[in-house]
Amino acid sequence: MSVLAELSLFPVDKGESLSPYVTRMVRIIKNSGLNYTLHSMGTCLEGEWQEVMDVVDKCFQDLQQDCGRIYLTLKVDYRRGGSNRLIQKVESVQRQLGEQT
Repeated sequence: MSVLAELSLFPVDKGESLSPYVTRMVRIIKNSGLNYTLHSMGTCLEGEWQEVMDVVDKCFQDLQQDCGRIYLTLKVDYRRGGSNRLIQKVESVQRQLGEQT
């Protein structure tokens, strides 16, 4: 695995409650088989570049079907040869803080 990506993707033309749309995106991510972590402002995914970009595209294409305006942010951290970074990066900070992992 070489890419960590933080994705936030949602329609801006569907009112105040967007959880049904976010649920659709998370379902696509979950079905991809990639490791991911859902948090309050987005979702982090881990995988090879093309796998992650394919999932981002599937999410966008799904929303595009019934949404006229979509907001998307994507942050990517590439590291050659890295693996299991989705968990290890957090555990490293928690160890330094003296917290249990």
